[in-house]
Amino acid sequence: MYRRVVRPVLYRLGRGDAEVAHEQTLNGMRLLGRLPGAAAAGARLFGASASTSARTVFGIRFPSPVGLAAGMDKNGIALRAWPAIGFGFVEVGTVTAHPQPGNPRPRLFRLIEHEAVINRMGFNNLGSEALAARLAAYGDLGYPLGISIGKSKVTPLEEAVEDYVTSLRRLYRYGDYFAVNVSSPNTPGLRSLQDAGHLRELLTALHTEAASLTVAGLAPKPILVKIAPDLTTSAIDELLQVCTSTGVAGIIATNTTIDRAGVSGHPLASETGGLSGRPLAETAAKVVAHIHGETGGALPVIGVGGIVDPSDAARLFDAGASLVQVYTGLIYRGPGLIRQINRRLP
Repeated sequence: MYRRVVRPVLYRLGRGDAEVAHEQTLNGMRLLGRLPGAAAAGARLFGASASTSARTVFGIRFPSPVGLAAGMDKNGIALRAWPAIGFGFVEVGTVTAHPQPGNPRPRLFRLIEHEAVINRMGFNNLGSEALAARLAAYGDLGYPLGISIGKSKVTPLEEAVEDYVTSLRRLYRYGDYFAVNVSSPNTPGLRSLQDAGHLRELLTALHTEAASLTVAGLAPKPILVKIAPDLTTSAIDELLQVCTSTGVAGIIATNTTIDRAGVSGHPLASETGGLSGRPLAETAAKVVAHIHGETGGALPVIGVGGIVDPSDAARLFDAGASLVQVYTGLIYRGPGLIRQINRRLP
């Protein structure tokens, strides 16, 4: 029904502008979240069996290991609704210390034949202060919430650490875990923060801030790092050494890719930005498997990238992922995909 009826309507919104469809979907989810009992009823229909699928990762109990990836609900406007389509956890953001509009539109493109998306959104969000206020108004969501933090575009690279620390400080009491996004291709210079020296400085500062907040009475929160799929094996290994030595709780693998091999020849392949969807599936699985093998499974991995079918999620679990996240697959397959993954969990 989604693919035959709903999706064609969404794809025509805004004369085919993918971002308009995104905005309308979010508004619809926000309204769904306001309906009494909708989330609970939906979770029973689309969700996993809590008795068999719940798992504890980096000290957090996840009712299902299938989550919504960052980027879909950056500002957290529909957080009451996502359990209604089967998600066991949600990651909001990426959020920055300063509000920012992101890059000029159009900045979101569907490559339908490849079940892929190219985005160059540029961390468009209302800022970490606004997100903190919204999360305070929500209260207890009843499921784990991750918060992805990134660098504001107006902040010089040499001041990036304080930018991240500011967002962590504002949001610390509201997140169950924090994802440090140093891998988006859409903020100039951001990926250089994956280099060992920069990353060590950033993670040390974030853990120092987290420790001070814990001393002030807040519960300790896991800090994860989200990496790019375009890193070489040696760069991943160096990054893992930094993460292990600085006390990182887990890795999110992977972000979008700048590689276009999987969509070569498509008329939109030359658009700048990060590619997500089916073409990323094999790469994401390889990166997850490498991290799992390199760390002996000691560093939990959230696998994300290329999940447009339950078998794609199964491949990430088989590669060693403890949890998975979905975004582009939801665009192409609809909420039925989340139900199918939940029903086939290992």
